[in-house]
Amino acid sequence: MTRDVISRSAFGSSYEEGQRIFQLQTEQVLLTLKVFRSVYIPGWRFVPTKLNRRLKEIDKEIQALLRGIIHKREKAKKAGQAPSDDLLDMLLESNHKEIKDNGNNKSMGMNIKDVIGECKLFYLAGHETTAVLLNWTIMLLCKYPKWQSQAREEVFQVFGTQTPDYDGLNRLKLVSMILYEVLRLYPATPILTRIVSKDTRLGNLTLPAGTQVGIPVIQVQQDSQLWGEDAKEFNPQRFSEGISKATKSQCSYMPFAWGPRICPGQSFALLEAKMALSLILQNFSFELSQSYTHAPFSVLTIHPQHGTHIILRKH
Repeated sequence: MTRDVISRSAFGSSYEEGQRIFQLQTEQVLLTLKVFRSVYIPGWRFVPTKLNRRLKEIDKEIQALLRGIIHKREKAKKAGQAPSDDLLDMLLESNHKEIKDNGNNKSMGMNIKDVIGECKLFYLAGHETTAVLLNWTIMLLCKYPKWQSQAREEVFQVFGTQTPDYDGLNRLKLVSMILYEVLRLYPATPILTRIVSKDTRLGNLTLPAGTQVGIPVIQVQQDSQLWGEDAKEFNPQRFSEGISKATKSQCSYMPFAWGPRICPGQSFALLEAKMALSLILQNFSFELSQSYTHAPFSVLTIHPQHGTHIILRKH
């Protein structure tokens, strides 16, 4: 479902090409993890092993597919067609404006390689974070049926049996609290990495420029000194007065990162999750199957290793 959403909203008419890109990126992530988990040998990535050859083939095909989508848009623009309202056209329009405003200096805008890089990120991050958020939300609402019932009541109070709309989604206080708490316990990215741009003093540490810093999001967001004795428990009530009052330090909540490099897609992801969850709650109640085994593991994001087996009951 989340792949469908990002394909249509980011690339509109290029939906079918998007499905192939998703398949390739999924394979690429799994193969890359194999590389990360193997013994590091300098220069080994240049050896034409079966795995390395396949990674190159995948990257080449993704680049070709995205290049084709972008060229079609550029061609349509030159032919005078009105731009679409999807993310790709907005990106291209913004890029053209940047170049034009700087005296048609193309070095001031993004080149085709940059645009392809942005598109790859749209696809991967645009569906992955929302997919895992919905997964863990469903799992926890199965585990805590009281919160599931309360969330369903709120959805019916706001929408009844009507299709959820934008204004109503913004009024879902309890559903928002639940999603915030799920993101606290199961952040999509368990570790954030940043590179220090200039010599920095951090407490008793001196970090030289160029140092790579790993921020353990999942540990920070479950630290009892910051969140209280129930830090490892599912308790959406802690967000009843918003994020700033849920913890002793606002910077200790960073499921979408923090500061100037905070994820620009966080509002999109939360809106999509609210919409999907509202539709599910309107139509189903759900519980964990006896075959469910709780085993979160990291594949760039936190996935259920053995899947999430649930029993759905139609209302």
